[in-house]
Amino acid sequence: MLYVQFAFLLLMLYMGSRYGGIGLGVVSGIGLVVEVFVFQMPPTSPPITVMLIIMAVVTCASILEAAGGLKYMLQIAERVLRANPKRVSILGPLVTYTMTFMLGTGHAVYSVMPIIGDVALKNDIRPERPMAASSVAAQLGITASPISAAVVYYLSQLTPLEGSITLLSILSVTIPATLIGLFAMSLYSMRRGVELKDDPEYQRRMKDPILRKRIEETTATTLDEKLPSSAKHSVLLFALALVTIVIIAMFPEIRTIGESTKAIKMSVIIQMMMLAFGGLILLVTKTKASKVPEGVVFKSGMVAAIAIFGIAWMSDTYFKFALPSFKSGIIDMVQTYPWTFALAMFIVSVVVNSQAATCRMMLPVALGMGLSPALVIGIMPACYGYFFIPNYPSDIATCNFDISGTTKIGKYYFNHSFMVPGLIAVITACLIGYPLAKILI
Repeated sequence: MLYVQFAFLLLMLYMGSRYGGIGLGVVSGIGLVVEVFVFQMPPTSPPITVMLIIMAVVTCASILEAAGGLKYMLQIAERVLRANPKRVSILGPLVTYTMTFMLGTGHAVYSVMPIIGDVALKNDIRPERPMAASSVAAQLGITASPISAAVVYYLSQLTPLEGSITLLSILSVTIPATLIGLFAMSLYSMRRGVELKDDPEYQRRMKDPILRKRIEETTATTLDEKLPSSAKHSVLLFALALVTIVIIAMFPEIRTIGESTKAIKMSVIIQMMMLAFGGLILLVTKTKASKVPEGVVFKSGMVAAIAIFGIAWMSDTYFKFALPSFKSGIIDMVQTYPWTFALAMFIVSVVVNSQAATCRMMLPVALGMGLSPALVIGIMPACYGYFFIPNYPSDIATCNFDISGTTKIGKYYFNHSFMVPGLIAVITACLIGYPLAKILI
């Protein structure tokens, strides 16, 4: 019966993924009701902590966007790219990775992708090379961000088990692991595919007068836009928020209030700081609060929170119910072959399209089986597997932004532009992360 129930869980996730976003959350709600009232599974608690973290981070990042800070960051990134156009296949992914590292979400990639494509095309570089890698890098950076929901959830679950695990100890593994994965992917991308002069799709477009004019005359840039001083101030305040969080993480005594001997959890600290600095940015830059919900970051972030609400609650209910029956066999397999749990995380991520939701589903399972913190931290990059099926918004947008037609979903669906860069980045990050975690954790 447990296998039938697991098949039902996968069916609900698949049906939800066909609608995406909010649809994934509410279809999972149907699955939860069936689990509880038909399969008689006791419901677990909804993922309140993860949702609050996402809401706090997204709110602060959305205020940054409304204040012009995101465009200011974009202009800095564009200057770097245009100053080093021949290295765009390395710098493009590094730019999107850095933006995700700072913002805690990969949804800011939409604004920089047309610029990466423009720099490549103007220098006769196949746009697929930097663009596909940059889309992957934007998601790869989530497990390296100190304010991403995935990292903070790991922190909230692992710190009570082992007091020596801190935000910095997690990042000391995930940052170098994902950066090495990024550079491995970028090196591959520098030579992938044929040159533009030999690409049949690009040459076909150049024969079409309308497409040729669009390719030759379109210039994507943000440098001609003059931003107010408040844009720079908002970025400085946002950076100060990140520095403050890291400092508080480094010195637990700061989090010990009054006569209490127990430090405030970092998940709570991050929520507090994101809300507080969001308020500071709003006041200092005099940004209209009504502009905040209109941005891309706010809309995509809140949709993600609702999706995780349903996915994590439904999945957690099943795994808590089924784990006692599966535990012994799975433990033996994972302890003998640690990569099998990484593969499980990867497969779940392919289905649910969210790293935070994947961590929320799989980390309790890992801890319930008694897996070591070093293992679950080392293979954390495996929670990014949703490049495998090319239906994620940033990947679809990247294909649309590439006017040369080189970044594409292939005839056979799985032979798309993001497959090989994604596999190289994730596998490399896990191969580096696991031994690194055994040394550092």
